[in-house]
Amino acid sequence: MITSTLCTLCFVLLSFPSLGLGQLAGWEADNLRRRGLPPSPLGRRDIPSIGFFDPTSNGGQFLTQVNGTSPPAGEPINAIISANSDKAVLNDTETNGGLRNYFLSFRFSAECLGQHAGAPQAADLGDGNGFKNETAVIRLDYGNPALGSCEETVEGGNHFRYWIQNGPSADSKAVFMATSYEQPIAMGHNIVPNGYDFGRDWLVGNATAQSTIINTSSLTAGATFTGKTSFDGYTYQTSVQYVSGLLPVGSKGINHDIIIDGLVAVMDVSIVGQPGGQPKKKQSGSASLTAPLSRTWLHPATFLLASLLACTLSSL
Repeated sequence: MITSTLCTLCFVLLSFPSLGLGQLAGWEADNLRRRGLPPSPLGRRDIPSIGFFDPTSNGGQFLTQVNGTSPPAGEPINAIISANSDKAVLNDTETNGGLRNYFLSFRFSAECLGQHAGAPQAADLGDGNGFKNETAVIRLDYGNPALGSCEETVEGGNHFRYWIQNGPSADSKAVFMATSYEQPIAMGHNIVPNGYDFGRDWLVGNATAQSTIINTSSLTAGATFTGKTSFDGYTYQTSVQYVSGLLPVGSKGINHDIIIDGLVAVMDVSIVGQPGGQPKKKQSGSASLTAPLSRTWLHPATFLLASLLACTLSSL
């Protein structure tokens, strides 16, 4: 009687294609979410291991669009907070350890009194959104989170624009930044010589709490820096690797005809401390490939195999 029932269930299940890999992927994804593990390759769209989709692979570019330049020129997108960073860091908010709080941890804050007088720049991240205006401009705050960006606006210094890769064609949530070091407002906020590379390295130096300014002239692809910063009870660890092959080398197409070295700083950011204690330790990616034995009976493929075996044994 039991084997007959199993056989009947087996053939009923086989008649529903929805109980194939798609259903298995959904059940596996729910199972992993309950366990606090990342999704397995069966149930997610893969983001490249570097942590973002290359904009140039889908019609985008690593240069911004600056209106009014002749010939047309842009500013280099020369730093990226990768999708390998903690999920909270990739949320564009100042609360719960989000992106704006991370910026504050290395002394960069929103524009003076929320005002922006300059023309916005646009970027195409190859994510299907086309050219979009910058999300915001973030400025060095000189140690004063409330009003320090006003000082940068007047006196000059480091600043960056950023965009989030979140379109329908490439939804990585990575944060793309165009960084530079500018002159005081009295000098028209022009970029200082070597200001794009220098601005990038100033930001990396701050984000990794380097004791000395990074020597831009000696940087090569593969260079790495790591360090910790804190703000509002959250502590971040930033690991940076410089990557070549994404930006051109030289001054062709670069605003102000400034030469760049073609390197992009890829930043992986983890929250290693938060108000009230340490965050839960990250699980390794390999753990997501193995479901717990106590739940294997939930998988339709396992059930089908057991049913077929029972049918076979009953016919012997």
